[in-house]
Amino acid sequence: MVEQAPRVIRRQDYRPAAFAIDSADLSVELGESESFVTAKLAMRRTSVAAAALRLDGQELELIWLKLDGAPADHHTDEAGLMVPDVPDAFVLETRVRLRPQDNTRLSGLYKSGGNFCTQCEAEGFRRITWFLDRPDVLTRFTVRIEADKARYPVLLSNGNLVDSGVGEAGSHWALWHDPFPKPSYLFALVAGDLAVLEDRFVTRSGRAVALRLYALKGDIGKCDHAMASLKAAMAWDEEIYGLEYDLDIFNIVAVPDFNMGAMENKSLNIFNTSCVLADPETATDRDFAAVESVVAHEYFHNWTGNRVTCRDWFQLSLKEGLTVFRDQQFSADQGSAPVCRIADVRALRARQFLEDQSPMAHPVRPDSYIEINNFYTATVYEKGAEVIRMMHRLLGAEAFRKGMDLYFARHDGEAVTCDDFVAAMEDASGVDLGQFRLWYSQAGTPVLDISGHYDAAAKTYRLEVAQSCPPSAGQPTKKPMHIPLALGLLDRNGRDMALRLAGEEGEGTTTWVLDITAQRQSFCFTDVPEAPTPSLLRGFSAPVRINADLTRADLAFLMGHDADPFTRWEAGQSLAGEIILDLLGRSAADFVLDEGFAAAFGRTLDDDRLDKAFVALALTLPDEEVLGQKMALIDVDGLHGARQFVMRALAERFFAALWRVYHANNTNQPYVFTPEAVGRRSLKNLALAYLVRGGQD
Repeated sequence: MVEQAPRVIRRQDYRPAAFAIDSADLSVELGESESFVTAKLAMRRTSVAAAALRLDGQELELIWLKLDGAPADHHTDEAGLMVPDVPDAFVLETRVRLRPQDNTRLSGLYKSGGNFCTQCEAEGFRRITWFLDRPDVLTRFTVRIEADKARYPVLLSNGNLVDSGVGEAGSHWALWHDPFPKPSYLFALVAGDLAVLEDRFVTRSGRAVALRLYALKGDIGKCDHAMASLKAAMAWDEEIYGLEYDLDIFNIVAVPDFNMGAMENKSLNIFNTSCVLADPETATDRDFAAVESVVAHEYFHNWTGNRVTCRDWFQLSLKEGLTVFRDQQFSADQGSAPVCRIADVRALRARQFLEDQSPMAHPVRPDSYIEINNFYTATVYEKGAEVIRMMHRLLGAEAFRKGMDLYFARHDGEAVTCDDFVAAMEDASGVDLGQFRLWYSQAGTPVLDISGHYDAAAKTYRLEVAQSCPPSAGQPTKKPMHIPLALGLLDRNGRDMALRLAGEEGEGTTTWVLDITAQRQSFCFTDVPEAPTPSLLRGFSAPVRINADLTRADLAFLMGHDADPFTRWEAGQSLAGEIILDLLGRSAADFVLDEGFAAAFGRTLDDDRLDKAFVALALTLPDEEVLGQKMALIDVDGLHGARQFVMRALAERFFAALWRVYHANNTNQPYVFTPEAVGRRSLKNLALAYLVRGGQD
């Protein structure tokens, strides 16, 4: 038998659906050995070219089918259902038998751990009933769920609960209606024996929203932080983006058997318990922060993903990249903004930069796929978020907000594309983002080679920038990208200079964003009174690699003085890495602590004006895994010994200061998750880690 080549799905082949489904009434009967789904779909033709109706469906046993109340010709295969002749508008009714207990894919409707649950993104709904299972078909759903009341006292679906009652033979039922049209991938259903934590949120327009978080009875006591995170996210979205929640109920379900980390189903977010539970007795600050972030992320999808969704799966970053950016903004506002930004960059470099260097390199908006689930990648999520962040920087916060408002005004209730989002930003701001669109279509991590030259006589500082991007599969040559390069210039005392760019209006700013748009460009800053130290890629203004002519003295200066937290941290990490790797070529007897690095370390440690959590991060040496990536052949023992030497030498040099910092932040107060408390704990633990290396009594 000759195996068929896998089918390749291409973005350029997209065609709108030939039919619309205006409403879907589902009746779901859950049983112990089998379940039944009866679907009533109000449909209409949208393309005159379509004669037959074809619906997606997998692993479904069709019991009966009716077209406008009467039996109709049809046939099924392993991929779907076809009805050869349908009118322009009609009602299609089907009844199917499912066996959720045997659904080991955990896609569609499945039973695990005694609970029924669904996971429909990306193409799971077709395992529940026959449907146009694609993101551009938006439908209003009404769902009736019936199950044994003793086994499944909780029955949940999307939207508002409109009715409930008692059935026969110990069953009960619940009727849910979602007034907002949504694609089938956002459908959700949960039935089980779960405990509930209840709260409420009053929107800015005065509507009371019932908040309910469901979990196993033994886990419900660990859900308070998740509930507090949800309320904080709802308030933040109103304040920052003017986005108010739109239903009467918001439900979260946390179960250990959910196969995804979390899913943003409209009004019924489903999580694996690992993403929701947090107990001060067992969880760390990082755990609490992760719960806060993921709960916010799924809530923010209510608008960026649900109310406005993707036209097709090539546009996945339209919802995911934008929502990652929004949850990053939220986390920065809730905690330490510098630490959050650095954490975002570290994750991007650890995962997405490596993805760009691999055979799996692909654009933020891919052009083709065989299996869509393989494209839930760091490029689509994290790099997609960086693309949104660059737009935010290029346009400014005010214009970006206007662009978001226009995006929702134009496309609420629609399935759209990344180009639609960029067009809203352009139209709201008047900024041409034509070249910037290459970030969506071009794979790879751009590289900026930067050199600076100071002219003392003319009092000018010239910055030469060259951009390049390595070839990747299907893209041997790359066009120049539009890259926002944020930078500052520091004087001899470590203060930011006021910047004036030749030929540009405006002066007095201390951080300038250069538009890098060509392969080679030169920028001249005027009225520069002395040779500056450049602070490059402030705030990690673009997901690029930098090669700059900075000396070790420059790095030490930036580490000890730079006002931008990211570039200050970056300089310290680069310098520490160079120092540790250089020690590998020497015997342990010849190890010497670099004085410039030590001075910058001490200056940061003693600066009480700095964010404590940032200080702890800035003074943490790069770990051995990161350093090992810079070695052709990793000397594990040598690398460990060199890093331990630097840590021990710093501990001995600054023992008194570290001891003072430890005691000043060791308050022994009851656990609270606040930015101040997290900062104190971070700095205390950093000091303690050095002190135990110092070996002094």
